Amino acid sequence: MPLPLLALMLGVFCVGTAEVVIAGILPEMSADLNVSIPMAGLLVTGYALGVTIGGPIITMLTTKRSRKALLLSLMGIFIAGNLVAALAPNYSMLMGARIFTSMSHGTFAAVAWHVAALMSPPDKQATAMAKIALGFNFANVLGSPIGTFIGQQLGWRSTFVFITIFAVVVTLLIFKFVPRGLTTESGEAEESVPLREQLKVFRNGSLQLSMLITVLAQGAVFTTSTYLAPLLRDVGHFAAAMVGVLLVVFGIGSVLGNILGGKAADANVMRGVLRAQAALLVALLLLWFAIPHQLLAVIALFLFGAAGFSIIPALQARILSVASAAPALALSANVSAFNLGNGLGAWLGGTTIDLGFGVRAVTLTAALATSIALALSLAMWARGRRESPELPVLDVSTADAALSQKTP
Repeated sequence: MPLPLLALMLGVFCVGTAEVVIAGILPEMSADLNVSIPMAGLLVTGYALGVTIGGPIITMLTTKRSRKALLLSLMGIFIAGNLVAALAPNYSMLMGARIFTSMSHGTFAAVAWHVAALMSPPDKQATAMAKIALGFNFANVLGSPIGTFIGQQLGWRSTFVFITIFAVVVTLLIFKFVPRGLTTESGEAEESVPLREQLKVFRNGSLQLSMLITVLAQGAVFTTSTYLAPLLRDVGHFAAAMVGVLLVVFGIGSVLGNILGGKAADANVMRGVLRAQAALLVALLLLWFAIPHQLLAVIALFLFGAAGFSIIPALQARILSVASAAPALALSANVSAFNLGNGLGAWLGGTTIDLGFGVRAVTLTAALATSIALALSLAMWARGRRESPELPVLDVSTADAALSQKTP
């Protein structure tokens, strides 16, 4: 991986770890802060709401900043927020620190994806975006377990110290390796486009429909993934000690799916979206069938991880293909759509269980949501809208220079 993309991927790894690591240290935080487990769990909700609401707002307020300067500023906010979290004397201060930190999340991820696309040739942009999205995969597979271990051994505050130190290192890497002065194919820097013109991109029906598809497709993934532990234990009859191992299998599948989803979108963006959603639908139905049979269940879990995460680069590439006038702003809004999908999925799965259908049925609910998303995608493709499937790209000579790993 070229060093500029590696630096950006590690930045996404940082913000992703900060979001998910709380789940592993909830008991320690609850006991130390003298609050209930559900109250401590609201620290996750607060962060998610900050990402959903704050991301597009922060992106709009920073449209005039250069991409590199903005990335460094956002990492500064992230570092400050996690440092305050590590030192927070009470629950209220910690919640405030979490919300403050979340303000950097959506915009950083969106700008990192956009910069990765700008630094890549036309037929490699979705793959470059997939490499950035690997940061979120590794946050779940590595960041959360490592942060949990540190928090359990040294206290929950040490987890935030670890994240802060790592973020400082990543900031130095971004400063050294991410180039300045990125421009689009037209030769203009994105920050030169007036905000009023950028906001017009949301009038685009294809963009609106693409974001709705993001909510539904991501919601389908979280409808099932949120309840994987009870699904594996109660239906698959796996021992509790095996659940962690199986989640690693799911994580490995997600890494592979991320890469394959990017390659598919490189060839043709809309076709990549359709293939990713079709694969997700098949994987969910296979998981429903296979979960009572342990060997088949392991295979189906791996395929679900691969299919579920193949949608991320495909859907982000689709957003870029229809929002070339304001790519960072549109990507930031789509990050919010992903987070809305997370919440929708958790609610759909919980509602399915509460209605008495059983935990196994969450896979069928997810399949239904995927079917709706796929139908919308097919309708959008069939109408033959006139948007080009190509992504906006940096001038080839500048792209070559950026990826030659020269310092700025």
